[in-house]
Amino acid sequence: MEYNIEKQHAKGKLHAIERINAILDEGSFMEIYSEARHQCTSFGMDKKDLPYDGVITGFGTVNGRKVAIYSQDFTVQGGTLGKVHGQKIAEVIKMAIEMKCPVIGVNDSGGARIQEGVDALCGYGDIFYQNVRASGVIPQISIIVGPCAGGAVYSPGLTDFIFTVDKISQMFITGPKVVKQVMFMDITEEDLGGAAIHSQKSGVAHFRCADENGCYEKVKKLLDYIPHYYGDKAPFEDKSKTKLGLFGSKTEAGYKFDEAKIEAIKTILPEESKKGYDIKDVINAVVDDDSFFETEEEFAQNAVTGFAKIEGKTIGIVANNPKSFGGLLNCDASMKIARHVRYCDCYNIPLLNFVDVPGFLPGPQEEQKGIIRHGAKVLYAYSEASVPKVTVITRKAYGGAYIAMCSKHLGADFVYAWPKAEIAVMGAEGATGILFAKEMKDPANAALVEQKKAEYTQTFMTPTIAAQRDYISAVINPEETRARVVQSFKLLEDKVSSDRVCKKHGNIPL
Repeated sequence: MEYNIEKQHAKGKLHAIERINAILDEGSFMEIYSEARHQCTSFGMDKKDLPYDGVITGFGTVNGRKVAIYSQDFTVQGGTLGKVHGQKIAEVIKMAIEMKCPVIGVNDSGGARIQEGVDALCGYGDIFYQNVRASGVIPQISIIVGPCAGGAVYSPGLTDFIFTVDKISQMFITGPKVVKQVMFMDITEEDLGGAAIHSQKSGVAHFRCADENGCYEKVKKLLDYIPHYYGDKAPFEDKSKTKLGLFGSKTEAGYKFDEAKIEAIKTILPEESKKGYDIKDVINAVVDDDSFFETEEEFAQNAVTGFAKIEGKTIGIVANNPKSFGGLLNCDASMKIARHVRYCDCYNIPLLNFVDVPGFLPGPQEEQKGIIRHGAKVLYAYSEASVPKVTVITRKAYGGAYIAMCSKHLGADFVYAWPKAEIAVMGAEGATGILFAKEMKDPANAALVEQKKAEYTQTFMTPTIAAQRDYISAVINPEETRARVVQSFKLLEDKVSSDRVCKKHGNIPL
């Protein structure tokens, strides 16, 4: 089959078939429905032969494992979606569900094929329906490598992971022309819905890449972390060696871990409790070497999400990051965390949580954005998740945010706290300001107030009380963290949740 590759290269983009070949193992692609054609006769369409109706669909393998894939061809009628085009995509998703394999969609389209009218909308509806059927059954990955506008954006919006590429990805409900007509605002496609907008501000995109080939390599890397269908086990990084494990038993050493990191973790936490640090340093000191694979890296940076390996096995990572906003939970961070927790729970990926959270971000802006509703999503997601859940409190865990960040009260299996952890309703300054408000009005009581702050810190802001009440499984030193995490996940390998309530489904505060 002949492809108009040069036309696509002229725009600085790869062709649809080149994209498929860049993602799949060499020679593994099997195309289906290549002879499909539109049936539209309006506006001169009966005289147009659109090869494969503008979308290439089929199956292949990535790193030896089967995947379904479709790739829209912008050189064929602008990659626009008509009824047959939509049916082809919907059918490949339906088949992926039945065959139990991930589906990868490469989006590069001018949107609905106007000449087909309501039939084009029918095509979108078929895709959306299959997207929802596939959710939680097989991973769905969307790659945006061109325009994706109007109804077209909702299929990626329904999928699990969205990849974008600088300078060529655009996603928006309505383009700049309509925005100017309705809002009287001049704006470029890049500023309206470019890769940076969706990775940094909207949180729509999970990954932003510098170029197409780098994007496809990252897609392949993601597929090496996640289960490929519900009930599948995540890929295990097996190097076919054995060595003495951390607890004296022989384990398969399909992982790398520099033992020097066990000592280095002691120095990560600053002496000053209000000083920030990068929680990623803690994550990297606990998980297998070079295994942390972050998602939504540029969005809501006060929260960190991603995947990693512990002794070669995939786990989901959630953490507060004191380096940004002190690790506070706000609307964006709450949505980011809840979404990731629910994904991991869908596919039985164990969760490792690192907690250093001084609370929910206060103020009218967050209240008006719905911090109550968004914060409740975190509570809901953790409470519903039945996967193994291990939590490590590194420093602050205050108030409702302590509860929300996978505390024992929300079903964490093991909760560990470092010796300097502060678990309390609020910080000493805020607490004494309420408890001794009267005394604080008199400057002569300054020494007394400082004494009360110290007493509150010593009495209520240590992990001791929480440990005594069984809210903390153990107080551990930082250098013990990896060993504890490894042992905890081994103990939880065959975990079975026993408190399921019979119901159709809950009503998450969306």
